[in-house]
Amino acid sequence: MTPRWLLTIDRLSGVVGQAFAWLIVVLTLSITYEVFARYVLNDPHDWSLNAQVMMYGTLFMMAGAYTLSTGGHVRGDVLYGFFRPRAQAAIDLLLYVVFYLPGIVALTWAGWTYFQDALAIREQTFSATPLPLYPFKFVIPLAGALLLVQGLAEMTRCVLCLRRGQWPPRLHDVEEVDVDKLRAMVHVDDAAPSTGASATHGAAQGDR
Repeated sequence: MTPRWLLTIDRLSGVVGQAFAWLIVVLTLSITYEVFARYVLNDPHDWSLNAQVMMYGTLFMMAGAYTLSTGGHVRGDVLYGFFRPRAQAAIDLLLYVVFYLPGIVALTWAGWTYFQDALAIREQTFSATPLPLYPFKFVIPLAGALLLVQGLAEMTRCVLCLRRGQWPPRLHDVEEVDVDKLRAMVHVDDAAPSTGASATHGAAQGDR
């Protein structure tokens, strides 16, 4: 059984990630309008590119915790899916402690520093129509804090798996389709020789 506070963190990451996912609609409409304005109306906007970059950056960062909560980040090792749950948990926990936590803490700390500096001078973009940069820079420590909280939840899941021998359920589990297919192929290949041998043995018995 999964502790309720872990599922609460998952829900928080999910609500935030899904809310900011709507930025992709705004971003698409913005790009479409700018292309129309530039090539049809001959009226480009100098602030458009900066706004689009900030929207994409916000979308990318604020969806990180949600993706982590669903196990949706890309894994580089195809062998991972063949390991037992305890082995997977041990690997994940080691990587979280050695790489993830230091990186996210540094991101959050540096992002907060950048935001404070930008807020102090009311930093803006360098364009004829400047846009404020400090609200966008606040997204960096905010996303880092969400990733840090979700990362601690994932580390707790690793500890629970090491104790119980199986992963605690998530709100939304991501299916490793490729790994499942590969595992099925391996099992079929392993079973094929024995099946063939059994058939040969049966035929030999029939001949006798």
